[in-house]
Amino acid sequence: MFDNLIESKAAKQRRAGGFLWSFVIHGILISAAVYATYSVGNALEKPKAEKVEFLTVKKDEPPPPKEEPKPPPPDVVMKAPPPKGFQVLTAPIKIPDVLPDIDLSKKVTNEEDFSGKGVAGGIAKGVVGGTPAPVNSDQPYFEFQVEKQVAPYPGNTAPRYPDMLRSANVEGEVLAQFVVDTSGKAEMSTFKVIKSTHDLFTNAVRAALPNMKFYPAEVGGKHVKQLVQMPFQFNLTKGE
Repeated sequence: MFDNLIESKAAKQRRAGGFLWSFVIHGILISAAVYATYSVGNALEKPKAEKVEFLTVKKDEPPPPKEEPKPPPPDVVMKAPPPKGFQVLTAPIKIPDVLPDIDLSKKVTNEEDFSGKGVAGGIAKGVVGGTPAPVNSDQPYFEFQVEKQVAPYPGNTAPRYPDMLRSANVEGEVLAQFVVDTSGKAEMSTFKVIKSTHDLFTNAVRAALPNMKFYPAEVGGKHVKQLVQMPFQFNLTKGE
């Protein structure tokens, strides 16, 4: 009679089912813990990727080349305008036997400057009643400011014709500018090329100029410096 009690059998069934579910839940938890531990281990074993950024370092640029200072141009006397007067013609020292080349760059001669009225050495458009400026032999004058202009000595040695240009039958010219001092010598520090058809012609003029002699310019009977523009022709004659 007591073996068939409902309560006794029901209690045994509940204990067996609860144990089964507990076993399943614990198994799931253990599996999850093992999987989590395995994942963390793999994550720790993987090398960390480091981000490396390369910076471009700008090189220091070299400083710009320094420009060499240009030599200052010669000081030219321009203190006072010339007085109202006239120019005096002087006979050439050496009479040429051929017609000289016509230089169209020169200023046209004004016939009014040779009227004979006013102050000798002045010009027609000068200052009325003016007097010539004080003579300064340390500074160069322009051509129109002197009473007697610079003139080359007869017999000066001409610049040597460059052999290479001679053999190639090349002719040319050089227009040079320089200051002639009170002793009649060219100041090479003031040498400047206005026009040249070839550098070899220029070098020939530069080499010959220190050996050339000039009659110095005069103002009031006193030697002064003068700024000169002088052409040099390189022409080949037949038979050379």
